[in-house]
Amino acid sequence: MTTTDPVKLMKQEVGKAAASKVKSGMIVGLGTGSTTAYAIEYIGDRLKSGEIENILGIPTSFQAEVLARQYGIPLTTLDVIDRMDLAIDGADEVDPNKNLIKGGGAAHTREKIVDTLADQFIVVVDSGKLVDRLGSTFLLPVEVMPMAMTTVMKALAKLGGKPQLRMGVKKAGPVITDQGNMVIDVKFDSIDNPTELEKTINNIPGVLENGLFVGVADVILVGEVKDGQPSVREF
Repeated sequence: MTTTDPVKLMKQEVGKAAASKVKSGMIVGLGTGSTTAYAIEYIGDRLKSGEIENILGIPTSFQAEVLARQYGIPLTTLDVIDRMDLAIDGADEVDPNKNLIKGGGAAHTREKIVDTLADQFIVVVDSGKLVDRLGSTFLLPVEVMPMAMTTVMKALAKLGGKPQLRMGVKKAGPVITDQGNMVIDVKFDSIDNPTELEKTINNIPGVLENGLFVGVADVILVGEVKDGQPSVREF
């Protein structure tokens, strides 16, 4: 794949850096999103070249599953494994304590299941995703059962949030997750205690999962473009 776009080059370099952490015999969680897509591609390249072997992937979304099959990564499920070595995934926001907001691709429920089970969770982002406080630039996604949409939105409003149903792009109606549910995006003026907010939201009846990932990330790989050149650093 050849490109002169510095942003695309940066995403490719971050994806390559994450893919380089994969070793033969590993079971790897495959995340969702544009940067993680490059990691999946490079894992496939390493398998094809014989650099690594005996890799099994666990996709976090239909997108990740399609990409893994496209690049020749054998897949497995959580039903048949007893461990997971590594997970690679993106994020929409990263705070100084490595807490995350995820869910821009509406895959955060499966992502949290996979990412929390891995022995090591590597996050791949660009520098624009680094924030001083979660909720600064990105709304908090909450996956909810359709029948509970109205009651959950009222409960989120009582918590001080401004909820809105995520609508589809080039599709009439709301976004539907891989689980057949809806996503409510919530604006909070301030998320002072992400640990408590994550638990509180998940205790609302009808909520499957929210996009706060607290204490889950182990390594943050940050891509940057300096003087038109891509670089990767560990946060």
